[in-house]
Amino acid sequence: MNALERFGQSTIDFLEYAGGVTQLGIDAFRDIFRLRVRVAETISQSALLGVQSVSIVLLTSLFTGMVISLESAIQAVQFGVGNLVGGAVAYGAFRELGPMLAAVVVAGRVGSAIAAELGSMVVTEQIEALRSMGVSPANFLVVPRLLSLLIMMPLLTIFADVISISGGAWIANIYAHISYSSFITSMRQTVGFEDFAKGLLKAVVFGMIIALIGSYQGLGTRGGAAGVGRSTTSAVVIAIILIFIANFSLSYVLFGSR
Repeated sequence: MNALERFGQSTIDFLEYAGGVTQLGIDAFRDIFRLRVRVAETISQSALLGVQSVSIVLLTSLFTGMVISLESAIQAVQFGVGNLVGGAVAYGAFRELGPMLAAVVVAGRVGSAIAAELGSMVVTEQIEALRSMGVSPANFLVVPRLLSLLIMMPLLTIFADVISISGGAWIANIYAHISYSSFITSMRQTVGFEDFAKGLLKAVVFGMIIALIGSYQGLGTRGGAAGVGRSTTSAVVIAIILIFIANFSLSYVLFGSR
């Protein structure tokens, strides 16, 4: 196979993958809009995928906020702009750190779990059993996971914002002697509710990506137990790549004009 044929085959594979994920998303959102939702299962998935991710999201957000404050606060005080530290930390947290950190952590923990669970159901022929009973896998399996992440990702992002800013304020006070009142005043002068809301919008998109990629990879599992492993790895890698691409695109659309 020459280079042109490989390029053509890669293009076809990419379009087939993109089309498959898009169709899965259309099917799932159609059921959501028609209120064909298993409420009890959605609540269960919210607890499993969202609540159990809170601790690791808080931990990573805390230390990231502390590192940013540590790197910036002392230098800012030396240059006489210590009153800008709070705004800088909050600016980064609301726009980037909160949604991105939460999404990457959840992609690693939740995306892999979704792909592994659905992949195991495929190789044990449970998916075929659902289809034989006239049950749509998109409605029965994908919708609860998608809806739970659409709900939980903004909540996790709020937690990430609060804990990263709190950690940044504490480090700025300890190492650069920037008072909490000065830190908060800088925040109020620099960021607004619009920045916070747009960060939550990012989180919703990231949650959709994680759920759909994890579900599509799991439902497309082939090759037994080894295939489950490949699907799990691919789900995490592809989801994180798409999160970074979506983050840039959303940042350009939402903040590029400011």
